[in-house]
Amino acid sequence: MKKIRLAVLGLGRIGRLHLRNLCTAIPDVEVVATFTPSPEGKAFSQELRVKSCDEPTEIFSDPQIDAILICSPTSTHADYVEEAARARKAIFCEKPLDLSLNRVRDTLQVVANCGAPLMLAFNQRYDPDFMAIKRYVEGGKVGDVYMVRIVSRDPSPPPIKYIEHSGGLFMDMTIHDFDMARHIVGSEVREVYAKGAAIIDPAIGQAGDIDTGVVLLHFHNGATAIIENSRKAVYGYDQRLEVFGSHGMIEARSPLKDNVRYYDETGGHHARHPDFFMDRYASSYLLEIEAFIDALRNRRPMPVSGIDGLQAMFIADAANKSLREMRPVTIS
Repeated sequence: MKKIRLAVLGLGRIGRLHLRNLCTAIPDVEVVATFTPSPEGKAFSQELRVKSCDEPTEIFSDPQIDAILICSPTSTHADYVEEAARARKAIFCEKPLDLSLNRVRDTLQVVANCGAPLMLAFNQRYDPDFMAIKRYVEGGKVGDVYMVRIVSRDPSPPPIKYIEHSGGLFMDMTIHDFDMARHIVGSEVREVYAKGAAIIDPAIGQAGDIDTGVVLLHFHNGATAIIENSRKAVYGYDQRLEVFGSHGMIEARSPLKDNVRYYDETGGHHARHPDFFMDRYASSYLLEIEAFIDALRNRRPMPVSGIDGLQAMFIADAANKSLREMRPVTIS
């Protein structure tokens, strides 16, 4: 079997995770090169015996490279995706493509014109529990979907410097839940109603963002989704998904660090929730890269497209407008 040759742009937390998975856990692939301005990233690349390039142009121009993973800062995504598409490389890009809807549209047009395969990284689709729920829904186990409920709470807020450039709670955090709701319901969102406030940290409000929010989505097929977000849960990373329909209900509870239960005279005790999203979703990050490689190797459509990312951005944009104007917003 011919090896697929890849390169990785950006070696922050996610880039290093993907690089390690590619080098140690996925067969019949070869990471040819990386690019990062970070000394720590370069050292990590050398540790895994992967060449570190001085400029990203070295990667785009290398004819041996079949595919590029773009894990660099958001501000570089659109430029790198367009360069990779023009170089006829397959592309895996961390979300979002850009914070501007117009720029995302323009970039997706370049990708389409070049015929480049593009997968956008919505890793939560590949959480094993969420994948099982999707199979149950597609198999008709819950019948007609009436309502989806998603709870997404982080252990603690990110640094204010990050929040200032994140695009806001709905574009940065809830966008995963918007994508998951579309993915599970199998329909597009018709109307969005959002409420929220900065009640955890006043500095988040001063930065122009919120840290606590609730979003109500109405879909064209009649289903409804309720999404609850918080930047801080003192007990750890809390992620839950529930689907209610005409034949019953299915749920995925938030996992704990272990499954041990201890009972004494004071009651029952169990482990905490995971403390970090990279612990909570470790398996999903590996599975999504495997899905990218599988689609590339077997010449199948990418399982999460740029259009999926654009649709989630439409919902996030409508949620922000709803929050500002205190009214439901229709997505045309």
